[in-house]
Amino acid sequence: MSTPDAAPSRIWQEATHSASSIIELLDVMWDHARNATKGMTAPGSTSQLRLMYVVDREDGIRMRTVCQRLASAAPTVTRMCDRLQAIGFLERLPSPDNGREITLQLTPAGKEHLQRIREQRDAMLHQAIDNMPAAERRALALGLAGMQKQLNTTHGDAQAPGSHTAA
Repeated sequence: MSTPDAAPSRIWQEATHSASSIIELLDVMWDHARNATKGMTAPGSTSQLRLMYVVDREDGIRMRTVCQRLASAAPTVTRMCDRLQAIGFLERLPSPDNGREITLQLTPAGKEHLQRIREQRDAMLHQAIDNMPAAERRALALGLAGMQKQLNTTHGDAQAPGSHTAA
């Protein structure tokens, strides 16, 4: 017979394992959605896509802030920006209050590319969630809201790379 503390520990382990498995599955699905976008040259890496998400959330973000958000060195971020600028997804502009600093913003083509990825990704999620019983959908919504709150509390402004608001 298990002790009273064993059940919460088992539930915690199962929840962690399930969340990890779902993240891995979603990574594959997002990569598929990114590669399935037609009519545009797609960024070559997930890191470039993460950079686009950060810039999309904070239009006019400073280059050094992007480095902090991505926990990447300036030369790495600069190379990613070079590639994104070359395919027409990103613009670099001088900071309005400090000409030595660079700010970043997505081009209309970059924003359109992210929108296409989000639409494909959301369609995949909607299909899966629609197939769940109503009680499971409610539990999922509550659980994810609680997880987001805890992650935001623990990690501050380290927002999820793909988080966005519904348009």
